[in-house]
Amino acid sequence: MASIKSRKLLFLRDFFILSTLRRISANNYSQMPHTRLTSVFNFTSPGRWAKALASSVTVAFLGSLLAMPLAAQAQNSKSPSKKRAPVSVSKVDKKKKTTAAKTSGKRVAAKAVPQRPSFGQLAGLHSAADPLDLRSSVALVIDQDTREVLFRKNDNAVLPIASLTKLMTGLVISEANLSMSEMITISQADVDTEKGSSSRLAVGTVLSRGDLLHLALMSSENRAAHALGRTFPGGLDAFVSRMNARAHALGMADTRYVEPTGLSSRNQSSANDLAVLVGAAYQEPVLRELSTSPGREIEVGSRTLHYNNTNRLVKNPQWDIGLQKTGYISEAGQCLVMQAQVAGRKLIMVFLDSAGKLSRIADAERVRRWVEKSPATSIIKHSALTEQMPS
Repeated sequence: MASIKSRKLLFLRDFFILSTLRRISANNYSQMPHTRLTSVFNFTSPGRWAKALASSVTVAFLGSLLAMPLAAQAQNSKSPSKKRAPVSVSKVDKKKKTTAAKTSGKRVAAKAVPQRPSFGQLAGLHSAADPLDLRSSVALVIDQDTREVLFRKNDNAVLPIASLTKLMTGLVISEANLSMSEMITISQADVDTEKGSSSRLAVGTVLSRGDLLHLALMSSENRAAHALGRTFPGGLDAFVSRMNARAHALGMADTRYVEPTGLSSRNQSSANDLAVLVGAAYQEPVLRELSTSPGREIEVGSRTLHYNNTNRLVKNPQWDIGLQKTGYISEAGQCLVMQAQVAGRKLIMVFLDSAGKLSRIADAERVRRWVEKSPATSIIKHSALTEQMPS
């Protein structure tokens, strides 16, 4: 009887231990106090075997074994749809803010600094309407051979001309008959301190005068233009004096130059004067060739620099351009001058203070299409707001 009673007690003990372990495994053993587990096993089995079993290592081992089938059971009993992890309130708020910013069309980044208005905008020149709806506040189109005015808009207004300045820089260099093979070194003096613009021509770069002239006219390279003026016989002051003297000789009464790049807003002219300059520059074959070159590779030490023309129209097969120059600073807006053949006529086009990066190109396209559709004798004389601005 005692033996049967002992076996019953052992059976009850083992059953109680296994049941306890199953409950522990289902309720996550790692989150339950270790002292509570030990006391359970000590209470049910005061012997050596029970004490050994009550050790934390044994309980953890048995608990992990029993947890595996229970975990599999729990996984199978779950529905196919997976529950997402709870999202904190801060994450939800951030997501809502991001979504709201996207839907409202506002950027989360810092606010953009507004662009400074041009001289033409400050003078109200953009309020003048014209039949072609140009974005340029100043425009002039004339027949190069007959000097017939086909289109005019504020053509007497005197405005900053930006890198259109480099056309006079090129004219003075070409007429001086200087050696185009002479090597010139870019110096610290050629670095832009007016606008802080960048350049791929590092200080110490050595290029020929011909290469510098090419980059100045085709790609509007500022350091190249400044180096051309700095190394002119007599220095930079002599070069700027020559620029102004040449403008005076051409009858450009509204024009003034203070440096050879166009970075200064004090370089100013009118559309009428610039049309005269384009006509004079067109007489120089080197200026025609270099200004209309689509691109050029320049060897600078161990590097090869590829430069493109700043005027995309030179690559357009619908255009026959004989000479061109682009320009931009905030005070001048987007500028463009060209000599081009349209509908059998040699035209000189001047666009100043255009609003928008591509608007000067669009204005030139509007003029070309209008000339192609209009009779050869048609003239538009749009003279609103043509009074001269103070220089």
